[in-house]
Amino acid sequence: MKFTLSWLKEHLETEASLDDILYALTDLGLEVEGVENPREKLKGFKLVKVKEAEKHPDADKLRVCQVETDEGMTQIVCGAPNARAGITAVLAKPGMYIPGLDITISVGKIRGVESHGMMASERELELSDEHNGIIELEGGEVGMEFADYLAEHDPAKVDPVIEIAITPNRPDALGVYGIARDLAARGLGTLKPLKAETVDAKFPSPISVEITEAAKDGCHVFAGRVIKGVKNGPSPKWLQDRLTAIGLRPISILVDVTNFFTYDRNRPLHVFDAATVKDGLVIDRAKGGEELLALDEKTYAMPEGAMCIFSGGKVESIGGIMGGLETGCTDETVDVFVEAAFWNTLDIAKAGRALKINSDARYRNERGIDPAYNMQALDDATTMILALCGGEASEAVVAGEVPDVSRAYHLDTDRVQSLVGMTIPAERQVAILEALGFVMDGDMAQVPSWRPDVLGEADLVEEVARVESLTHLEPKPMTRPSGVAKQILTPMQVRESKARHQAAGLGFNECVTYSFIDQKSAELFGGGTDAVKLDNPISSEMSHMRPDLLPGLLAAATRNQARGFADLNLFECGPAFFGGEPGEQRRQISGVRVGATGPKDVHGERRAVDLYDAKADAEAVLAAIGAPAKAQILRDTSAWFHPGRSGKICLGPKKVLAEFGELHPKVLKEMGVKGTAVAFTVYLEEAPMPKTNKIARSAFFTNDLQAVERDFAFVVDKDVRALDVINAAGGADKSLIEDVRIFDEFIGGSLGEDKKSLAITVRIQPVEGTLKEKDIEALSQKIIAKVEKSTGGVLRG
Repeated sequence: MKFTLSWLKEHLETEASLDDILYALTDLGLEVEGVENPREKLKGFKLVKVKEAEKHPDADKLRVCQVETDEGMTQIVCGAPNARAGITAVLAKPGMYIPGLDITISVGKIRGVESHGMMASERELELSDEHNGIIELEGGEVGMEFADYLAEHDPAKVDPVIEIAITPNRPDALGVYGIARDLAARGLGTLKPLKAETVDAKFPSPISVEITEAAKDGCHVFAGRVIKGVKNGPSPKWLQDRLTAIGLRPISILVDVTNFFTYDRNRPLHVFDAATVKDGLVIDRAKGGEELLALDEKTYAMPEGAMCIFSGGKVESIGGIMGGLETGCTDETVDVFVEAAFWNTLDIAKAGRALKINSDARYRNERGIDPAYNMQALDDATTMILALCGGEASEAVVAGEVPDVSRAYHLDTDRVQSLVGMTIPAERQVAILEALGFVMDGDMAQVPSWRPDVLGEADLVEEVARVESLTHLEPKPMTRPSGVAKQILTPMQVRESKARHQAAGLGFNECVTYSFIDQKSAELFGGGTDAVKLDNPISSEMSHMRPDLLPGLLAAATRNQARGFADLNLFECGPAFFGGEPGEQRRQISGVRVGATGPKDVHGERRAVDLYDAKADAEAVLAAIGAPAKAQILRDTSAWFHPGRSGKICLGPKKVLAEFGELHPKVLKEMGVKGTAVAFTVYLEEAPMPKTNKIARSAFFTNDLQAVERDFAFVVDKDVRALDVINAAGGADKSLIEDVRIFDEFIGGSLGEDKKSLAITVRIQPVEGTLKEKDIEALSQKIIAKVEKSTGGVLRG
């Protein structure tokens, strides 16, 4: 949004400096993006008098001028056709920067004659495109600053242009009057009241208007009137200057008046050439495919449902966005129809996006204009057209009605302190709201029609704090209750944090990957179904929600291997998705080790990672989150693990706490990972939470009785699992047997093809007293009997 300082002062009576206004605008939420101050560019350029101008001795088109300056007489060589004695010009002295030429001038010789400066044209000073001669001025004293001269004789050329950024919730600031209202509420001046113009109607409107039933929800009110006998042509200088300053090209009075109201009051209008309107105007939704040659000289095909203005069954204008070229006004236009309407903002936005039209009208109509100003805007625009173009106005014709947007909210003056932390007297709060246009009725604040963004009591507080300035807010430490504060993190958040720290301590680097992966990768890990397919994916490689964290980690490993990093330890903690509904996800932590355990060294300690590395990682993470120490290790892991080199840690066959092992070679090949990779996944929600919150650890207990170890070797069938032997031996006497572990496996030889030998060590820990040999022997027989019964094995001789 651009406007000039003088334009602002048409609505704001103020003595504030430009810097004060700029600071206040940004502080009010209307951030200043730039200021174009012509005075700064013209600083140092001064008025001079040409006393003599003689032909250059060596060039027909050059003049050697003797010029009177504030520092005495000086010589200037000038090639302008109007360089002559007696004129007042503008001098650039040596060392000055010429903005229009992007050079810094110096003393030089032109065809052998010294020139001490340059007399400038308007284009060289970026005042206009005029460059056929140097600037000629009437009046003014020698040595006077050129900027001061312009301020007296042509102030528009030194008028600062301010550009501010408007947030979508502040459509009222898309008009200069709305900006002036904010500044007046801040205290930078007094808002000048707007004059409500009235129109003396001379005849009924020959053009009728109608809103069809289908369009009533898209156009709330459509009003207009005919003005006969207008004389169109160039706008007056004051209007052209205002539009030119903000980057608009003056076209004609009729068009420029509508642009003026667009920027001055945030009120888009449209003017039709009445001679081109047939059978009245009908506001209806497009069926789709209707074409319009618009004012930007482009042809648009209407999307289905777009709000359009029809005449004679033909589209003449895109409602609230852009008019048609056929019904546009020209210098030959005599009769016009002036229109003011209030449209549904969503319909404008939808049609604008479909047509890819970015116009000032669309920008304002889709954000929201003042519906209550609709009829007055028609009268104000009509009055200006009559004053500038002449003619006679008809009575207004109206279809629909202005919507009732009135609403009021309770003003609780104490909420400023609780919501914002500022102490503002109640009287000051009321004064601020009234200055912004709110009408107070006791403690109820009636919201003005031009503020669609105010939708509750908290918005009233925001308005008060915004105008009072949040810079007055003093930082203070938050109060906290005495004693130890309650825990903020949930038990699951605490568990995740512990798992993260443990993984980092194991040498893993944490990754944060996308929750979306391609379908092919998702299918490798049990996903890729339509239930987790995205309706609007970022790309084809992110079409599905991830069923596991491992695909993202393996993709990261592939990228690192491509850059020469062969040995990798990566982990991630986050959700994996097995469905598209709320709750169909699980929290987990996964880690991947690729390559070797460390760099090459002289001691030969480097080795390839194996499933026991992954098992140790999984057990360490489980221990960190407080999972039960005694758990079963079973087979039958997920399909992406190696079937013979993986396992799962369980509390019973259905309660899986974690999985670990080598990844399947086919999966690694599909993911592009080179070499061996092992991984673990811990399902954080599966481990039971502690039943009670222990404040301190339990007492440490040591046993002072000597432990005893006994070795056993059993011949069992080849398909018997080692875990079954361990569980059977440990179950012989749970009070005395502390640990059972496998230390040897033998297959073949005299055992036969379908047999194998498993050797175990059983650690026996006495509890009440030292065991005697007969006690140990009795326990050994119980172990043998238990293993034989459970596995069918026999003690090896």
